[in-house]
Amino acid sequence: MIRPLALLCCLLLASCGNVDIQDYAKESPPLDLREYFDGRVEAWGMFQKRSGLVVKRFHVVIDGHSEGDKLILDERFVFSDGTTQQRVWTITPDGEGRWRGTAGDVVGEAVGEVAGNALRWRYVLRLPVDDSEYEVTLDDWMYLIDEQTLANRSFMSKFGVEVGQITLFFRKSTP
Repeated sequence: MIRPLALLCCLLLASCGNVDIQDYAKESPPLDLREYFDGRVEAWGMFQKRSGLVVKRFHVVIDGHSEGDKLILDERFVFSDGTTQQRVWTITPDGEGRWRGTAGDVVGEAVGEVAGNALRWRYVLRLPVDDSEYEVTLDDWMYLIDEQTLANRSFMSKFGVEVGQITLFFRKSTP
């Protein structure tokens, strides 16, 4: 039988293995959020439960543009069950390599940091599930693979416990 103290120690040890965004500072090609998200970007992804079971797939079209120092991303999702969703991000620079963002279903502000080819983006999302709504924490890691391709791995948690993962691949339209 696992004792609560042993379980707590295991959870604490597992959380100590965090990667720092600066580990990617020398990686290339460098990620420029304004450049990558200017214009149309399409993405394909899936949500997996903690067990690994894929429970939802989706396609998203993102139209991005700048308004002054703000980057506006209009995301339109179509899910495998036929449902749709829209999220409009307003993202602003917050110092060297740092960004802040808001969206209608985001609680407070998202915070992000870019280093080399990577972005770490963290926020709390109001997530509709059936007839309920849950606040979940997302820890997004995005990696620019080449000038058109961006890979995204997101870890979703509630009360510090992982509930699932999102895997997403972005493809920038060529002019």
